[in-house]
Amino acid sequence: MVAKWVKFQVLDTERQDWARGYDAARRYFERENGLDVPYEHQEGAYPLGRWLSDQRRAYRAGTMPSTRANELEELGMIWDTADAQFAENLAAARAYYAEAGTLAAPRHATALDKPIGQWLTNLRRPNGLRKDPERAQRRAKQLAAIDPDWNPGALGWTVDWQRHYTGLGALLEAGAGLDEIVPGVTHRGDDGASPLIVDISEAGS
Repeated sequence: MVAKWVKFQVLDTERQDWARGYDAARRYFERENGLDVPYEHQEGAYPLGRWLSDQRRAYRAGTMPSTRANELEELGMIWDTADAQFAENLAAARAYYAEAGTLAAPRHATALDKPIGQWLTNLRRPNGLRKDPERAQRRAKQLAAIDPDWNPGALGWTVDWQRHYTGLGALLEAGAGLDEIVPGVTHRGDDGASPLIVDISEAGS
C-alpha cells in the first residue's frame, strides 16, 4: 500500500507539472502565435523555456507519450531548434535570391532582418552544414534548390566572382553591351560587375 501510494504521488506530481507546463505553453502560443521560446524565458513565475527543453529531451529519448507530443505539436512545438533556426534563415535566403538572383551574398547582406551574408559564409566553411552527414546533405540540397551555385568554392571559383558574374548577366539582360560595362559600372550597389569584365579582358589578351 505504501509503495502504491508513493507511486501515485509521483505520477500525480508529474501530471500536475505537465499540466502547468502545457498551460504556460498554451498562453505563450496564444500571445506569440508560436513556441519559439528562449531557454531562460519564464511565463509568469513558470520556467517555460526550461520546461520545453525538458520536453524535447524526453521526445528525443522516446519517453514522451504520443498524446503529449501531439498536443505540443498542435501549439507549434519546435523539436529541433537547430533545424528551426536553419528553416528561418533558409526563408531569408529565398528572399535574398528573389531580389539578387544569387546566393553569392556579401558578408554584410541582410534579408528579412537576418544577416544572410554572414550565415552563408559560415555554411561554406568546413563542417558549416553540421557534422552529421545526413543533415548536411539535406541542408545542401535545400540551398541548391534555391541556387545550384550557392557554394562557388566547391565549383572552383570565389563568391565574389560568382556575384560579379550574376551582376554581369543582369546588366546584359537589361540591355547593356559588353563595351558599356567598364570599370566603375556596378550592379546592386557594391556588387560590381566590372571586375569580371576586367578578368575576361585580361584572359582574352
